[in-house]
Amino acid sequence: MSQPFPPPGEYDRPPPQDAPPYGPGPYSQWSYASPREHPQGVTILVLGILSLAVCGLIGPVAWVMGTSALDEIDANPGAYTNRSTVLAGKICGIISTVLMGVGVLFGALMFVASSSGS
Repeated sequence: MSQPFPPPGEYDRPPPQDAPPYGPGPYSQWSYASPREHPQGVTILVLGILSLAVCGLIGPVAWVMGTSALDEIDANPGAYTNRSTVLAGKICGIISTVLMGVGVLFGALMFVASSSGS
């Protein structure tokens, strides 16, 4: 009967000489961590969508959070699975920020035009 968990220090030792050169098989005693979702992925997507639909002021927040999360995902690509979710939230944040900037610019031009006309 095999042990459910390897003894302490098992992963610190090199594999035995008779191990296959391409790594352990799927049913070997060595296990690898499976990729998981980035913990802020859904939050970034929700912020990006809300910045488009409700309040443009949270667009830059989604943009900055998305950039940092994508940097983390790209630094360790095998650890996270939801890169597209984070990217979609970041893009929504960028679009919202650009629209907010255009709106502020348009408002400023309208203010200047109305104050110089009177």
